[in-house]
Amino acid sequence: MSQSFSTDLVPASDRLEAWLWNARQICGDCQFRFHKHFPFHGSIERRKIAGLELTLFSSSALSFNKFPPAKLWPENRACIVITQIAGVRQYNQAGKVVVLSKGDTTLIDSGIPWSSDCAGDCARLYLRVPQFLMERKLRNIKIPSATRISGASGLGTTLFHLVTSLYQQAEELTPEEGAAAIEAYLRILSGCIGAPRPALGSAHRGTEPIPRILQYINHHLTEATLCPADIASAAGISVRHLHRLFSRRGSTVTDWIRLRRLNHCWGDLSDPRSRQKSITEIAFFWGFNDSAHFSHAFKKQFGVSPRSLRSRYWPEPTETKDRKQEHLFVDSDNLRQVKPS
Repeated sequence: MSQSFSTDLVPASDRLEAWLWNARQICGDCQFRFHKHFPFHGSIERRKIAGLELTLFSSSALSFNKFPPAKLWPENRACIVITQIAGVRQYNQAGKVVVLSKGDTTLIDSGIPWSSDCAGDCARLYLRVPQFLMERKLRNIKIPSATRISGASGLGTTLFHLVTSLYQQAEELTPEEGAAAIEAYLRILSGCIGAPRPALGSAHRGTEPIPRILQYINHHLTEATLCPADIASAAGISVRHLHRLFSRRGSTVTDWIRLRRLNHCWGDLSDPRSRQKSITEIAFFWGFNDSAHFSHAFKKQFGVSPRSLRSRYWPEPTETKDRKQEHLFVDSDNLRQVKPS
């Protein structure tokens, strides 16, 4: 049975209090922070399938911190599978930061403190799976927390389409159909988690690694956690040798990554198709996780701030326009495809 709440049905003066009350029925004792420069709006809709709860949160900009009880009984511990439906949102757990855009998925361990933040309107779908069930379904695969599963291609795209379809059809499925659908979803999730990244060096021993390394970087630019250690591991070389290769090209690994990201941000800020995205959303999508650091790096590189660049193309930036709450659901046919440049 579906349960829903929307601030559209609440007087403006009572919206925050109403949102907090409804959100805490699901999240428990969370610390919320609202971005006051936007009028707040939000909706929450809960559906059940095969005994598991799917919750769709849609709201304007907000952040929260979740601190679970110090002693959480095993039967109360869960794995939260989060699918980004709209907008860009950052998730943090155990020192790891992951930024999701539409179609992406991540997993959060409900027994460990975690936090989340976004700079504008966004929607995310939570599937709460008991920890023991997740461990059984994934067998010997270690459950990673705050790791991005890209929805741009392959199994990640299939995962996105399936969970959104399950949400839409939850009330139409029989218990047997729901159980079969959840079983299929967890199997695909297992495939996404268990599929190792290809080692760049294994198939091309003795060949020049730089072109393949650059291609790998381009494929993973949107991952905020991309670092020299991961790149070197994928290439089958040492971190020291990786730095040596880039030094010969007159650059460092981190400088190269930053420049590629900044170039993509420039392209998006001047692209009419990205006018509905805020500057912070664009920065977060391309792997930056601090808006002030991004603005400083952008101006240092190009001699102009991101906001000034956007105003050259769009005299009335999107951020100043009235924001309207979209009543979902999934425009899965227009899922953005991230392609290497």
